[in-house]
Amino acid sequence: MTITPPPSLDELKIAIIGLGYVGLPLAVEFGRIRSVVGFDIDQQRIAALRHGVDATLETTTEELSAAAQLCFSSDPADLASCNLFIVTVPTPIDVHRRPDLSPLIRASEAVGAVLKPGDIIVFESTVYPGATEEICVPVLERKSGLAYNHDFFCGYSPERINPGDKKHRLTSICKVTSGSTPEVAALVDSLYASIITAGTYRAESIRVAEAAKVIENTQRDLNIALINELAIIFNRMGIDTEAVLEAAGTKWNFLPFRPGLVGGHCIGVDPYYLTHKAEAIGYRPEVILAGRRLNDGMGAYVAEQLVKAMLKGRIQVNGARVLVMGLTFKENCPDLRNTRVVDVIAELEAYGIDVDVYDPWVDAQDARREYGLELIDVVPAHTYDGVMVAVAHDMFRDRGMSLFDACVKPVHVVYDLKGILPREAGALRL
Repeated sequence: MTITPPPSLDELKIAIIGLGYVGLPLAVEFGRIRSVVGFDIDQQRIAALRHGVDATLETTTEELSAAAQLCFSSDPADLASCNLFIVTVPTPIDVHRRPDLSPLIRASEAVGAVLKPGDIIVFESTVYPGATEEICVPVLERKSGLAYNHDFFCGYSPERINPGDKKHRLTSICKVTSGSTPEVAALVDSLYASIITAGTYRAESIRVAEAAKVIENTQRDLNIALINELAIIFNRMGIDTEAVLEAAGTKWNFLPFRPGLVGGHCIGVDPYYLTHKAEAIGYRPEVILAGRRLNDGMGAYVAEQLVKAMLKGRIQVNGARVLVMGLTFKENCPDLRNTRVVDVIAELEAYGIDVDVYDPWVDAQDARREYGLELIDVVPAHTYDGVMVAVAHDMFRDRGMSLFDACVKPVHVVYDLKGILPREAGALRL
């Protein structure tokens, strides 16, 4: 069988499939130097981008304008003219915490429908080791009628986007690359090297690149779980966790992790992809799942601590009003994906508490659609028996105690989950 050669670097016309936090910055960078079709099934998203508006705030109007060779489309027919496809769709988990590969499969079907001999498909979505070739490739072959590594080729280059981070951007983070043949691996690496100023690292196989990605966030998850457990222990001992971490941090090799809620599209999700695959091959992971259980339980834990403090202060819990400040999964971004603040809210409501949620970063329609939550626009004065600072937005830091003094009743409790208030303020801390 004659192998169809892949195109050269100069011949590549790129399609980015999925224009979220990962795909859009990639499309913008490539669109500065070569022809790119930015594709998304969300027609409202496409319309907004055509008008220079990025709801994720990962790119600016100026950056979108600078990508002169980038066009946006929600029409799959526009993919047919491309010969390299980069898939950047979400890879979430379902309600049972199992990998949900349906967006990845649908994207593979869309690409397979327009696949031509010589084309290359590069996946960036986080998966377990083996998923590209075990799940995506068969879909591509079935939809296209073409043979893998004879008629078309694949690569894997895991995303490393950090939403809301204006320092560590796409181009300034080293990019891991891989390909299904040595020739394709070199081509994929050269393509990314054309936009990544921090350099690239060519992994020896697609499976190695997949594994490297999934352990990055698994490692962070376990480190945070350790600090969360230490915080629970120190809380029982009456020791300030932050004071302990500051003291321990004077050693050169102490890792600067902090306790808190673990949500988002990576750290709270990716470990389940690895444990799913481990169990599929007959191994029951212990440490990884223990860390996940601990981190998933932190929302209920901090809500319970607030309730206990209210009881000690002789505040009637059932019917009390509590303000939760922040809903996003991290500070200074509008990203609601897998936010664990909802666990805090649900636990407080289970005690009969009336909870208000305030987060100026969040679109009210997104909060309503994703979690059925109604946000407040203005924090009322002298209303709350308790306040939970759940997200460390700069706007909360900047206002400091003035915001809390204005909204609480004379007898109240403030739980500063993110440590944004000075210790002398007397707020509870994790």
